[in-house]
Amino acid sequence: MRSTYINRIKQVYPDLAIEKVKQIDTGQNNDVLEINDSLIFRFPKYKEGIDKLIHETDILVNAKKIMRNCAIPEPIYQSFNIKEVGKVFSGYRKIEGVPLYRPDITEAGELETQIRSFSLVNFLLRLHAASTDGLDEAAPDPEAEYSNLFDRIQRKLFPYMRPDAKKEVSGFFGNFFTKINTFHFKPVLIHGDFGASNLLWDDKSLELVGVIDFGESGIGDPAYDFAGVLASYGYEFFKRCVDTYDDNETGIEHRALFYQKTFALLEALHGVEHNDELAFKAGMQDYM
Repeated sequence: MRSTYINRIKQVYPDLAIEKVKQIDTGQNNDVLEINDSLIFRFPKYKEGIDKLIHETDILVNAKKIMRNCAIPEPIYQSFNIKEVGKVFSGYRKIEGVPLYRPDITEAGELETQIRSFSLVNFLLRLHAASTDGLDEAAPDPEAEYSNLFDRIQRKLFPYMRPDAKKEVSGFFGNFFTKINTFHFKPVLIHGDFGASNLLWDDKSLELVGVIDFGESGIGDPAYDFAGVLASYGYEFFKRCVDTYDDNETGIEHRALFYQKTFALLEALHGVEHNDELAFKAGMQDYM
């Protein structure tokens, strides 16, 4: 596939000299190439990913207007005229910074943790304040969305689950539906996949300097982005960030706790629905 992608880039941008290519193994929905150590090109793996990439480009244009001190992808290469897998791509200049994982955060000192949490929350405050004008998206309907998700889990994942695992999943979904009428939040522009692999940090300043992969971005519950923080960095750092965010709505922490529990199941569903055995096993490892 790599040669197919390179040929497509050359076809659309014949003046771009490609001297070095590295395939990056990231993302369920896109194949990613690093070109000349300075450019990132993303190619959707599946047909449904094509519309997502186009939508993502629109979102990045909106979000770029208010981002300060933290870089996000700025697509400068695009191929959207032929909507076929292998022909559609988006390219942007590589963003510097390194991802940090749980030990880097949880074992840090108080000052370092405070700087990192402030920096992360500052990004989310700006993102969640970005204009959603021009985005052709309806406001989220959590009850409909998660009823559909639970139905898919029951049909496609329950046959592989232990009995106690089925009971556990049914329990936290049931609790969510019981409390759903108490959830009151203003829909905002969210990242949608705000996990450690998409967050780039500076070793010296300790600040968040880049955020990538806006493929799941859209109008949603701000708690969903905090669920990504929880999944990546644990409860203590998550709670510090939620408190710093100074959210006036009650329930953001509880919603995030629920959303985080669905992440592995979503990965397993992706595996089933796209014949991705690795994703299925990774998502189901605590349930089989």
